[in-house]
Amino acid sequence: MKISLIDDNSNRILQNEVISKICELINAKNLERGDRLPSERLMSEKFNVKRNHIREAIRRLEFYGILKSMSQSGTILAIGLTGFNGMVDEIISLEAPSFKELVETRISLELKTVKLAAERRTDADLESIKDALNAFKNKLILGDDYLEEDLLFHLAIAKASKNKAMVSLMLLITPPILITYERDTVCEGDLVNSEIKKHEDIYNSIASQNKELASKSMKDHFYKLSKHIEKKDINETK
Repeated sequence: MKISLIDDNSNRILQNEVISKICELINAKNLERGDRLPSERLMSEKFNVKRNHIREAIRRLEFYGILKSMSQSGTILAIGLTGFNGMVDEIISLEAPSFKELVETRISLELKTVKLAAERRTDADLESIKDALNAFKNKLILGDDYLEEDLLFHLAIAKASKNKAMVSLMLLITPPILITYERDTVCEGDLVNSEIKKHEDIYNSIASQNKELASKSMKDHFYKLSKHIEKKDINETK
């Protein structure tokens, strides 16, 4: 199952209903950490929903570390009942993050990953970042849509950080940003040469393993986007 931060409302509502039923079942059986849940088939019959809906709800709870699927053993409760109930309430109440929230998270994350990349990158990492940079530059020079190439450039940097959790977070938050990206307003007035230079500055700072310069270069790169969401926030509060 693909975990998404911006599932459509109907799918999110259905998932939440199934999660609530799983929660009720776990509480009724008074399960504790390490106890096994009923099979997907049994829960499907009990809740009168399709098995794939049960599976999606379980995968979502697995994503948050509440449940765990064990080979040959089925699905078990990964934390205590008290923690489980508290976290399920929070998961169900979660709303899809806004474009502004996604961007704020991405900027904070990338300012950290680029410093780690400058510190930890290997020659192979540097080559991957350079390849992604060249692909981005080619698309930009041709006037083609370059957002996906830009994504791969930033993912290459995240991989160079040698922090799998940060790479996972990048993979989670970046696609919904691309889907909701306000290209006409955010990219308005961008100049090819200046955009290329910003990316080259990031690459060069990583190549020279200058952590502070890498962070500054990334911050400069995100300056316009940061100002855009600040302006958008002001307009929405008027």
